[in-house]
Amino acid sequence: MKYTRRDFVKTNAIVGTGAMMGFNFAVPNVKPALTGGKPVRTASWPTWPKWNPETDEPRVLEVLRSGVWSRSEVVKSFENKWAKTTGSKRCVTVVNGTNALIASLTQAGIGGGDEVLVSSYTFIASVAAILQTGAMPVFVDSDPETFQLDPEEIKKKINSKTRAILPVHILGLPADMDSIMSIAKQNDLIVVEDACQGWLAEYDHKKVGTFGLAGCFSFQNSKNLPMGEGGAIVSDNDEFMDKCFSYHNYGYPYGSLVGAVNQGAVMAGTKIRLTEYQAAIGLSQLERLDDETRLRETNASYLKEQLEGIPGISTYVLYPKVNRAVFHLFPFRFHTEGFKGLSRDVFIKALRAEGIPCSSGYTPLNDKLYLKDAFNSKNYQRMYQADELDFEKFVAENQCPITDKLCNEEAIWLSQRMLLGSRTDMDDIANAIKKIHENVEELINYKG
Repeated sequence: MKYTRRDFVKTNAIVGTGAMMGFNFAVPNVKPALTGGKPVRTASWPTWPKWNPETDEPRVLEVLRSGVWSRSEVVKSFENKWAKTTGSKRCVTVVNGTNALIASLTQAGIGGGDEVLVSSYTFIASVAAILQTGAMPVFVDSDPETFQLDPEEIKKKINSKTRAILPVHILGLPADMDSIMSIAKQNDLIVVEDACQGWLAEYDHKKVGTFGLAGCFSFQNSKNLPMGEGGAIVSDNDEFMDKCFSYHNYGYPYGSLVGAVNQGAVMAGTKIRLTEYQAAIGLSQLERLDDETRLRETNASYLKEQLEGIPGISTYVLYPKVNRAVFHLFPFRFHTEGFKGLSRDVFIKALRAEGIPCSSGYTPLNDKLYLKDAFNSKNYQRMYQADELDFEKFVAENQCPITDKLCNEEAIWLSQRMLLGSRTDMDDIANAIKKIHENVEELINYKG
């Protein structure tokens, strides 16, 4: 049984003054799919990644047949186009977004004894990159409405050891870059942006990833610009980018690092070069990225409208200067009190049963054993005092209650591929949530 937004408003009006006391639709009881009812949706969702054999395969086949598979002209072509797309002076591609972050932090001079402030609502790669440099991650709590790190919380974490801020434009929603850059300037801090979910996102008419010293992107298979694996660093700082290029190619000199005498490698680098066929895939995906992004934007805006007004559901909020969000994920918050005490776990099961794939998203990162493992490593033991590596103390000092609530109680995600569907598909999502709310009594005692 489906309800349009017009039905939603009309039914609420019928309830009259009682509606002002709470959400109490006078609708027939419909059995949720989780308890044996008919699901709202049985149709499939758009697949991902997308591939057009006629237009995409010739480029990749040309690379394969050439026998030149390691970094060469196709990679350079992608780098040039990605730099132009983001509005950056230069781009260096690497094997994945995680290594883009590691290379950027390393060549920004971050290392043992430094503290890096990082978003607490993020994927583990953001923190793993900091640990790989030998620096100490310091978790910053979130703004629950935007899912981004809270600038006011950044201020509370700065001390004499703080060297950098790693904001994450998580879910494809831009962080508050005015505030972040102002705080960084006032405290002489480096900013490296984790834009691994932010392709084409804009804040104040600038692409994310172009505010700080560097911006890092990911092209992993699930991402809005997929290559299977891949990553990129963008920056306007030539000296920094020469270092990043050298680092990604065993430390061999590049650009300003090339001296009059050939002395071989000039830094302790590594090998994280992109391949030609990955770049060929990326060039094909880049051609349709803007159109796909516009479709996601349109569907996200429409779906947001459909969900607003449902008690127990809070939709995402964008900062005033955000010109474009790109929705690698469509997030909303679930509040159990708006669903008569229904747990988020059962809500997710019920929504999936209605034919709507969804996820609870991230788990908290500030108290997990990967941190303890790093602190117990020989390198950390030699770089830090015992008090600094006390895991229980670290966890106590890095509490992020808002992020904990998002992770453990509230956040619900819909994947970006669902936003490539039709308006009817968005109606199915909204109708499924309305159906669950209107018939929540059927689910309160669900034990399956």
